[in-house]
Amino acid sequence: MLLRFRVANVRSLREEQELSFTVPPGHEPGPAHHVELAGGKDVDVYPLLGVFGANASGKSNVLTALSHMRDAVLSSYAEWTSYRGVPREEFALDDKAAGESSFFEVDFVADDAVRWTYGYELGATRVEAEWLHAYPRGRRQVWLDRDASRDEEYDFPGDRIQDRSRLARTTRPNALFLSRAATDNHPQLTQIYQWFERNLWLITPEHERREREAYTIRRLQEDPGVRRRIEELLRVADLGIGGTEVTRHPGEAPAVRLLHAGSDGTTAAFEWDKESFGTRSWFALLGPMLLALDEGAVLLVDELDSSLHPRFAAEVVRIFHNPQVNTRGAQLVFTSHDPSLLSTPSGWRLLDPGQVWLTEKDKAGRTEVYPLTAAEPGELENLSASYLAGKFGAVPDFTEGQIARRILAARTREAEAERD
Repeated sequence: MLLRFRVANVRSLREEQELSFTVPPGHEPGPAHHVELAGGKDVDVYPLLGVFGANASGKSNVLTALSHMRDAVLSSYAEWTSYRGVPREEFALDDKAAGESSFFEVDFVADDAVRWTYGYELGATRVEAEWLHAYPRGRRQVWLDRDASRDEEYDFPGDRIQDRSRLARTTRPNALFLSRAATDNHPQLTQIYQWFERNLWLITPEHERREREAYTIRRLQEDPGVRRRIEELLRVADLGIGGTEVTRHPGEAPAVRLLHAGSDGTTAAFEWDKESFGTRSWFALLGPMLLALDEGAVLLVDELDSSLHPRFAAEVVRIFHNPQVNTRGAQLVFTSHDPSLLSTPSGWRLLDPGQVWLTEKDKAGRTEVYPLTAAEPGELENLSASYLAGKFGAVPDFTEGQIARRILAARTREAEAERD
């Protein structure tokens, strides 16, 4: 279960930014899970966060940074061998950023209820720092402290990590120690690696759609229980779909056709390319979403409302909020610019203020990530209306009719240029 993510100098996230799943002090837990930690501690954790902001404000970069962290853990030792340095995306609008490290850190709870903090800093040519802390009894234990600027790069306080000397000696300067340890199926560190392997799956509106469609098709084939749930979710979405049909021809990947019901009780199987973009988007989301619910994993969805009706997106929120459906503590982080996901049409809050995070970009192109709670909304305040009114920030900075006026001004200049 993810508690917190911190990042700096990645894409538009120039200064250190934080995203937190924990309920702010003094706030009602609302839909949060009460998590008992090893050592007698406890914490209230939200199952879902929504990141809202104007176009190009950097909200997608928050999810991309989380995904980059996962990719680095999984592939730095095996796949970064082809790089002279370190593949990273530092802030591009400041020349000083290239000479500074990119910072990543997560705070999470493992399956054994132990809280862990893992992080690293990437420079242009090497891993500048890496650290791992555990809290098995409620107090911090430092397992790994790596600093490339020291004469002795690695320090293992308490000597808790087995085979540490060999692993340190065989970890490349541009690879993570955690990645190296996992290649040997390290008895202590593999569980940390596996947390990243099972979490932080990123879904974007455009990329990897075919892969997600193919994955959902595989789940239809392999698990009858999953197939029933997928078909039920397709029917509930009121798409006129009565079932699914999976076919496979020799030498080809499996293909799915959705069975559409007619008014006279007959059904017709439509070819996949005849389905609407919204139907395909909903179908492609179902496989990863159900897997996250089954595994208790963290799912990242960029532009949840893209190609989906707001009521569909709202139902995804309710699925993760429902403890009878979300029995394993799965979590969702999504981005959106649709204010209808903040409140229902009747004014009831779909998300608690503590679950809403906002992104705003300054004139230097730097993204700030901040919680809605910082704006101190009123207890009965309509979040959707206040957000649209710009009370919380994170909305496009232009006046009504300004775009049309700009078009007219451009046309006027073009006409004047032609006359000249």
